[in-house]
Amino acid sequence: MIRLTTPLGEEVLALHAGDRVLLSGIIYTARDEAHKKIMEDGFPFDPKGAVIYHCGPVVDEAQGKIVAAGPTTSARMNNLTKPMLDAGVRALIGKGGMSAAVREELRGRAVYFAFTGGCAALAASCMDLVDCHYPELGMAEAVWEIRLTDLPVVVGIDAHCGDLFSR
Repeated sequence: MIRLTTPLGEEVLALHAGDRVLLSGIIYTARDEAHKKIMEDGFPFDPKGAVIYHCGPVVDEAQGKIVAAGPTTSARMNNLTKPMLDAGVRALIGKGGMSAAVREELRGRAVYFAFTGGCAALAASCMDLVDCHYPELGMAEAVWEIRLTDLPVVVGIDAHCGDLFSR
């Protein structure tokens, strides 16, 4: 098991599809509308070394707690990914893989981590809520800043175009 802490750097270039990782540190959720808002208004966080989780969490804002945080289908972000990577994002987390075009965009600079759908409570148990950006987008589409402790993920697509989903 490989342990990584955000922000991520060139260590992601040594990962290979199938590697198991325990990820810790700050990550940011972003689905379709958040990606579009970021492209229009800019990043509400420093993208250099950042990790974006394709997720619309269920948040108990009164208690400041994440209740569930399962991944959404990452392919929905295929056409929205390149600007994130160009800005310095080093990893994406989601389910179901991504397109061949994204696989090429990851080459030499970033990775895609797969997290199992249906494990939203497990994900939430590894998370502490830090902040919310773009709350006007609503709970599912806002960018949530989250502190992770040992979220178990698998390298689905590596920086060498190795792809578990194409096997």
